[in-house]
Amino acid sequence: MKEYYAAFWNLENLFDVEDSPRRSDKLQRTLKGELTGWTRDVLNKKIEQLAAIIKQMNDGAGPDLMGVCEVENDFVLRLLIDALAPLGRNYDIAHEDMSDRRGIDVGFFYDADLFFTNPEEWFSHYIVKRSATRDIFQVNFRTGSDNLLVVVGNHWPSRSGGQYQTEPFRIIAGETLAYFHERIREIQGDDTAVLVMGDFNDEPHSRSLEDYALSHRTRTKVINARTYRFFNLMWPEEGRSLGSHYYNNVPRMLDQFLVSKGVLTGDSNFEIVDSAEVLRFPEMVKNGDYPVPIRFGRGDSINFDGFSDHFPIALKLKEND
Repeated sequence: MKEYYAAFWNLENLFDVEDSPRRSDKLQRTLKGELTGWTRDVLNKKIEQLAAIIKQMNDGAGPDLMGVCEVENDFVLRLLIDALAPLGRNYDIAHEDMSDRRGIDVGFFYDADLFFTNPEEWFSHYIVKRSATRDIFQVNFRTGSDNLLVVVGNHWPSRSGGQYQTEPFRIIAGETLAYFHERIREIQGDDTAVLVMGDFNDEPHSRSLEDYALSHRTRTKVINARTYRFFNLMWPEEGRSLGSHYYNNVPRMLDQFLVSKGVLTGDSNFEIVDSAEVLRFPEMVKNGDYPVPIRFGRGDSINFDGFSDHFPIALKLKEND
């Protein structure tokens, strides 16, 4: 038996430097003054702050597999894993440039001594509203025991413009994720281990998750369902009035893990060890009445003591050989 520690974190605008040669002219025009002052020194400090948190995960061993969003490109993702070198891990990345208007992507880094993946088994699909949004990004991983773990990263359309006015866009994303789930199990088998993670910009009880992504809180319903359903691991945390993100000092469980039936039954050779959790290391939490995450920010509001406007989430998976 082996255990794996998986995590997800919205890194809050992990952009390349303001005048990066790795950025297209079109994207440079789109971002305009948004990155003013985002120098290499500032980027390095942002990386340092993020790495300081990630190095504490898994009792100081670091994650075995981690999904991230709001990263601009391979360059900044590799800077991050370089900063994790003290962990002694053989980290590699899975990333594709996506179609988001602001150029922020979903990606993964993973310990290549534990997981193997072929880029030919990476699949992404962007969601179209008036313009393309972040892709849903699927990566098929195999372990040393040749067990398949399909991981799907998400960063659904934001609530900017109003929660209910933008809800249809997240409903489209939920439908797309449900279709991914159906195709994965049709191709790989009904008991395939599927681990979905991301910033959904909706909560476990939202229509986009329950009615369209087919994500539920009842294990029995997921196991016995005739259709392809997910089990949402974040219901207990939401029930404790915890949030992975705060808006107007109200906690919102936007960052979530979903798993397939094969993970609940163990028939995939993977099982959940413990409930998922929101990680709140003391230095990340703002002092005061509301335990909000301390943002790193950008532009005129950079805080070198900050990290991200989201807390990370984590879980443990058990593999039965």
